[in-house]
Amino acid sequence: MFCPSCGSNIADGTKFCPICGKKIEVTASDNNPNVNRFGGLDQEIGNEFNNIRDSFGMGGAPRGPKLQTDRSLLMFIILSIVTCGIYSFWFIYTISQDVNTACQGDGDNTTGLVAYIILSYITCGLYSWYWLYRLGNRLQSNAYRYGITITENGTTVLLWAIFGSLLCGLGPLIAMNIIIKNTNTICMAYNQVNGY
Repeated sequence: MFCPSCGSNIADGTKFCPICGKKIEVTASDNNPNVNRFGGLDQEIGNEFNNIRDSFGMGGAPRGPKLQTDRSLLMFIILSIVTCGIYSFWFIYTISQDVNTACQGDGDNTTGLVAYIILSYITCGLYSWYWLYRLGNRLQSNAYRYGITITENGTTVLLWAIFGSLLCGLGPLIAMNIIIKNTNTICMAYNQVNGY
């Protein structure tokens, strides 16, 4: 039988997946080997998934790069101050690359540093809010792929960034903290899937 969470081939009657640790719910069709819900297609898909996954670990196609999971708001603030704002550009560059790697295949793309700078300049800074909004939505919509839940979306981030400025200027910091926390969560899940 296969784990419904990660697709690993596991022994019949297993209560928890040894790969991802998720609890295995046993259905009536799982207990009855004569019931085949998809005419063998589920078995073929599961076998193909395992073959592909095993090839990654046995010298086949390379795994994705290990993504950074230790970003913090405090270091973002300190390094941005020390470098007179230059670190914030490096931060945008690295976070967009990591999100594009972790969310690859979702049909979306987080724009990189050059586009961020040019479009923010042309729109007098409005694009930076739009960038945060799209990033927040992308992180939330890709969480299901890794079996995690992210409650904040782009609207939450945008509201903190814009209207939170009225709270002694703390809103943009809260918005950035949400982005950092959710990016770390997605990157951590990506690293786990890739065996890091």
